[in-house]
Amino acid sequence: MRKPTAADLKELNLLKHYRIIRKWACKNNGLTDADLELLIYLDCLEHFSKQDFLTGVYSYSWDNNRWHKLIKNEWIVVWRRLNRTTQKYNIYKTSFKAKKLINRMYKIMLGEEDIPMSTQRNKIMRGECYTDKVLQTAIKNINKDKTR
Repeated sequence: MRKPTAADLKELNLLKHYRIIRKWACKNNGLTDADLELLIYLDCLEHFSKQDFLTGVYSYSWDNNRWHKLIKNEWIVVWRRLNRTTQKYNIYKTSFKAKKLINRMYKIMLGEEDIPMSTQRNKIMRGECYTDKVLQTAIKNINKDKTR
């Protein structure tokens, strides 16, 4: 298998609608943009320590409670607990819920799935503020775009 090139990624149009897809994922799951992107980073690591989390946090806005919030809301779960003899610290992984959300985002980016249009499955479609109304139009355009 050959290594993908920049041209391959451009041809896939993978990042064409990333911003709107990210906004949809954040709004419907109570995450900030930084939280979501950090979860994507951690999901790529598969298993990680708190130190790996701190390394990943350097490029995002500072939020002292981010670690505890992601654990409390079950976006990050303990994979293996410390035992003070062979394992000196907990090892974590992204939860099933996080993996499912990230996988769904990838499917939407690749055009395998559409962003939900119902008000029950998509809070943006309720149109509570001006930004939501603008995003509604963008979501409709993304769902119509079959070249993504």
